[in-house]
Amino acid sequence: MAHELLWTPSEERIKESNAARFMKLAGERGFGGSTFPELWKWSVENTSVFWNSVWDFGNIVGDKGSDRVSNGAEKFWEYRFFPDARLNFAENLLKRKDTGPALVFWGEEKVRRILTWKDLYEAVARTAAALRRAGVGNGDVVSGYVANMPETTIAALATISIGAIWSSCSPDFGIDGALDRFGQVKPKVLFAVDGYFYKGQPYNNLEKIRSVVERVESIEKTVIIPYIEAGYPAGNRTEVVSFKEFLGDAEAPELVFEKFAFSHPIYILFTSGTTGVPKCIVHGAGGTLLQHKKEQLIHCDIRKDDRVFYFTTCSWMMWNWATSILSQDATLLQYEGLPLFPKPDILFDMADSCKMTFFGTSAKYLDTLLKSNVCPMDTHRLDSVRTIGSTGSPLCAEACDFVYNKIKKDVHLNSFSGGTDIISSFVMGNPISPVYSGEMQGFGLGMNVKVYGTDQQEMPVGQQGELTCVSTFASQPLKFWGDEGNKRLISAYFGKFDGCWCHGDWIELTEQGGVFISGRADAVLNPSGVRIGTAEIYSQVQKVEEVVDCIAVGQEWDNDERVILFVVLRQDVELTEELKKKIKAVIRENATPRHVPSKIIKVRGVPKTNNGKIVELAVKNVIHGREVVNKDCIEDPTLLDDYRNLEELTN
Repeated sequence: MAHELLWTPSEERIKESNAARFMKLAGERGFGGSTFPELWKWSVENTSVFWNSVWDFGNIVGDKGSDRVSNGAEKFWEYRFFPDARLNFAENLLKRKDTGPALVFWGEEKVRRILTWKDLYEAVARTAAALRRAGVGNGDVVSGYVANMPETTIAALATISIGAIWSSCSPDFGIDGALDRFGQVKPKVLFAVDGYFYKGQPYNNLEKIRSVVERVESIEKTVIIPYIEAGYPAGNRTEVVSFKEFLGDAEAPELVFEKFAFSHPIYILFTSGTTGVPKCIVHGAGGTLLQHKKEQLIHCDIRKDDRVFYFTTCSWMMWNWATSILSQDATLLQYEGLPLFPKPDILFDMADSCKMTFFGTSAKYLDTLLKSNVCPMDTHRLDSVRTIGSTGSPLCAEACDFVYNKIKKDVHLNSFSGGTDIISSFVMGNPISPVYSGEMQGFGLGMNVKVYGTDQQEMPVGQQGELTCVSTFASQPLKFWGDEGNKRLISAYFGKFDGCWCHGDWIELTEQGGVFISGRADAVLNPSGVRIGTAEIYSQVQKVEEVVDCIAVGQEWDNDERVILFVVLRQDVELTEELKKKIKAVIRENATPRHVPSKIIKVRGVPKTNNGKIVELAVKNVIHGREVVNKDCIEDPTLLDDYRNLEELTN
């Protein structure tokens, strides 16, 4: 697999990068190389020196205690980093108290706000004091039914600062989706936004809030964040106060940052729940901070006073990742609403207006721009943007080309992949290596990733296998909430291969030293025993201009499996036999005959999670007449009806 070279960093850019500065520090501690792949190799072979170096390079506020990196546990899931260390996660994000911008918020075309570092610090201090008055303490859970806005960041940091645990989901989740999450973790206090704007229209959340509080008996107080000015839920079971009332009128007290253990829990993240009740994954303070420091400083080259944006909701781990931007003394830019409203290039307006340096988005968003023929290069300056980040799903070659042909030529396209499970990434870019079309630049530092076949043998370049991590890493989850004896955690990640983490992605190494992710391993197609990643098909269908979107699944057929391709077509385009032949020809010529679908069927849309991930397993269950659980995590579950009882699949 040979991909086109899209970008090479200049010598000046390499010299000025945080990666080059880290290499200098590593050189003082035994690293003798000069390239990023060599740095990765050193990082996984010298674990103790590497993670100590990240701590020092990131200027982490806390007491390391010693240079002892591990507790020496033999079992992967019992391994703990820096067992002697003490720190407070929130303190590391609130070091500044000046009048520079800490948070810049845009709510579609409705709202524009700026919070200074001083504003943020004082708001967190007042919220932390209010939480203590409400009886919240060390180890308690506080939840948010919230939008991506400053009050959410304030509530989360206040919660973490006093030793409590934050969990959240976005306000577009239905009642059942919220209950599946909050009902498991049993929060003491619920922060809830009164509603949200989408395509300029207000959506009232008060009845959903009332219903959730009624059924989650652990909630003792409900704090309403006003956004659409909807008021309060009627007949609420608990005391209900506005965010302003909750904070009170007293002067902001000085924040007292108690130091906790490195592995002290700060976040509960929820899996998408497309295959069952969402898993509640508990992440620790030190591992999250250390991993985010590494990724943001070294891989993403984020610097003090940068303006960093990542489009996300509060249901996605990228919200937690973006929050950590504050620990780099950089400004966090937040956007709430539809990123294509009131016009398709609104985020590029934000980039120019806010002097954005890092533009973070998803593969889904870039693909939408590509299909809509948007060309920001012709309409926006984007002179401050150094990096474009993409995650959520594999970025196809056409979308990579689109970035350089239609957005900006001299920019680092940093495509990364990881997950809620690790609150970070296994695969990432870096600012000092070339970017090739259709692939990611390499593995994250300190992440000892291998590509394994089904027999747990390492696969050579160009052959696909499972993404596995054979050594422990800083941000591995502490546990699943309520999982006695770690039984579910062990089953989820350690049931497939002995002694190593199996992530569930189907990947291969490329000739250029990069990584290609072809989809989730549990969604891999298997016609006649040949394993095919769905992304391999999607990347070819992208080339067919009549097709807007698609999804491929395997159908059990005649003691085998056949590939079924569902397509969403442009307006007024019909799925004729000629178009089917065209699609198949493109796939056959650019992939293999095995990739060619047996059936191509037109549908209204492709079901995706609220975070934009295609739900192949849900569609596969539908076409086989099996139940789909937790439809609430799907952005538009009515789309599943298009896949039910199809006559085309009976012959």
